[in-house]
Amino acid sequence: MARDEDRRTRRRRRRSGFVDVVNALLTLVVLGLLAAVGLFLYGANRYYAPGAVRADTNFTVEKGSSLRTTAQRLEEQGLIPPNELIPSEWIFRIGAYGQRKEAGLKAGVYELKANSSMAEVLHQLIEGEPLDFFVNVIPGDTSFAVAEKLNAANPNLTGDPIGVPAEGSLLAVRYDYFPGDTRQSVLEKMQAQMRAKLDEIWKMRDPTIDAVIKTPAELVTLASIVEKETGLASERPQVAAVFINRLKKKMRLQTDPTVLYGVSEGKVVINRSPTSAELKAKNPYNTYQINGLPPGPIANPGEDALLAVARPTQTKDLYFVAKSANPADGHLFAVTYAEHRRNVAAYRKAAASAESEAAREALEAEQAKEAGESVDAP
Repeated sequence: MARDEDRRTRRRRRRSGFVDVVNALLTLVVLGLLAAVGLFLYGANRYYAPGAVRADTNFTVEKGSSLRTTAQRLEEQGLIPPNELIPSEWIFRIGAYGQRKEAGLKAGVYELKANSSMAEVLHQLIEGEPLDFFVNVIPGDTSFAVAEKLNAANPNLTGDPIGVPAEGSLLAVRYDYFPGDTRQSVLEKMQAQMRAKLDEIWKMRDPTIDAVIKTPAELVTLASIVEKETGLASERPQVAAVFINRLKKKMRLQTDPTVLYGVSEGKVVINRSPTSAELKAKNPYNTYQINGLPPGPIANPGEDALLAVARPTQTKDLYFVAKSANPADGHLFAVTYAEHRRNVAAYRKAAASAESEAAREALEAEQAKEAGESVDAP
């Protein structure tokens, strides 16, 4: 009997020990779950709470940066809260993975708004647009002007100042760059784009221009003249045709922009007609005095002007003159000199009328001012 009693006691002890172990494990699981929930709630609260960005601040995502390095840099710069119970870097990365945004980082400079939460910072870096940093080469800009743009005080471009590149060697478009890029690298990008575009356009040229435009360099030279003669894309092929027709007939180009380039060498923008003395001056760019093309471009042309020379309008026009004093009105074209003289007379009449109207408006404004009225534009 005593043995039976001992066996029952041992069985009760074993069951009790097992229950104790199960209870302990359940307790640990519950405590673990509570801790996990607590940590989750803490992390979520920190993730969505107003953050450490004290004022609107620019933040740079470097080229090739990972989510981890970006999070570390955000914390180092105090843009997500430092010294948290759970490191903000971890919360930021977990939030990104939880929202499946870990792979969407784009290099660039982003503006982070004051009080942005970690969630808002991530949203801006993943889905926001980076700030623009660019140099705009306007069609007709000289290389001297472009060099001035690149060499201007600019905290986002680095490296030594560049020299003035060859005239016409830069394609006139907008060039985006990344803060920290060198001036030289941006210049090389401009030159590379011109080489590529010129090669493409030269291959598609109309063979009828080959008699007078024999090389890609000559195409750029004439395109730069077309660029300076008209700002209207629609009439550039017709302006190009006039010059090509004149070259074929051994007529001088007689274009004012080349004369003015010879005066300033592209260092100064001259917004006027050449003087009588300038028209008579002997220099390689004065197309009233020289035969054929000048020795090189007078500006950096855009793609439209290059295409206009490569594929000019099929016309017999040899002359053109502005319709009015307003460049937006375009030009009048003529095949014969007699027709051109009539167009010149029409232009002078329009210009005189515009000058008279301007004088009248100036007088009216002066009288209104004397009467005590405001002459400011509404």
